[in-house]
Amino acid sequence: MDKLIKIVTKDSALVPLVAILMGLLFGALVMLAGGYNPLTAYSALVGKVFGDPYDFGETIREITPLILTGLSVAFAFRTGLFNIGGEGQFMMGMTAASVIGIKLQLPWFIHAPLAVVAGALIGGLWGALAGYLKAKRGVNEVITTIMLNWIALFLSNYVVNQFLLQPGQQRSYPTQDSASLSIGWLSELMGNARMHWGTVIALAAATVFYVLLWKTKQGYELRAVGHNPHAARYAGMNVNRNIVKSMFISGIFAGLAGVVDVLGVFHYQTVVAASPGYGFDGVAVALLGGNTPLGVVLAAVLFGSLTYGSAGMSFAADVPPEIIRVVIGSVIFFVATHGIVRWVLLPIYAKRKKEEAA
Repeated sequence: MDKLIKIVTKDSALVPLVAILMGLLFGALVMLAGGYNPLTAYSALVGKVFGDPYDFGETIREITPLILTGLSVAFAFRTGLFNIGGEGQFMMGMTAASVIGIKLQLPWFIHAPLAVVAGALIGGLWGALAGYLKAKRGVNEVITTIMLNWIALFLSNYVVNQFLLQPGQQRSYPTQDSASLSIGWLSELMGNARMHWGTVIALAAATVFYVLLWKTKQGYELRAVGHNPHAARYAGMNVNRNIVKSMFISGIFAGLAGVVDVLGVFHYQTVVAASPGYGFDGVAVALLGGNTPLGVVLAAVLFGSLTYGSAGMSFAADVPPEIIRVVIGSVIFFVATHGIVRWVLLPIYAKRKKEEAA
């Protein structure tokens, strides 16, 4: 218990918590400036999230892909890379899962796992492509992943249009029931909210993230290369291979987010004009979570709750949904500017030092 208290009260946890509080306060000021009641708005937000089983289940559904895309960005950060290509990897994972889920007819114990693995691998390979270009050609991964996002978007639309499109619709045929990740009994229990096994997959992915990076030799190599590639090369590590491997694993996480979205929530894929945004939100989730698996899960819970709860603010308090983006942006701003938060915390630090000195 003492160890848990130390973890919760350490500076790395205190700063994000204060940043969240400051972001919420700033959002309240914005609401007041716009003529809205922040207490009513935040009460409506909480009521929307926890008001009934359906809304609570849908909040979990909103949180799930954010965990996976947050893990994707955080993994790359931990290994010295900036994977801003979660959008493209999300789309490629979704498309691969859709192809397997629609075109094949297999027993459920083969079909669903095969679709999940296929989507994860394609997402990983899409990320590895950017890793290869950085390792072999020295091309900055930020540039390549942004470009690959657009390629993935239009390639996914092409695949749906040419091979999966339902006549007269702007979406694919539905995936086979044998490829579904939905949990029927849990959905009924949660008021027909779209509950699925993807939430379990996301939490398992967070565990894999931790074990792989901090409990294995491979994880040590990946972190060492990210910390100092020159020292890692001097120590005999294959830097280029580890860069590609890191982006591959990062892409797997983002690809899984697309997989669970299509197989667990919608069960079809649409022809879209823009990507859903989970990959970019994953950057904010990873930043707020301190690039740690537990932090990412908690940050995804916050972001998912704010995103879904914004509808309650709109209906009950007449607050525009865009206000919630102001709140989220404020939280990110205060997390990114540690100096401001630490300045606010100076009295607490000073008091703690006096107590320790005494």
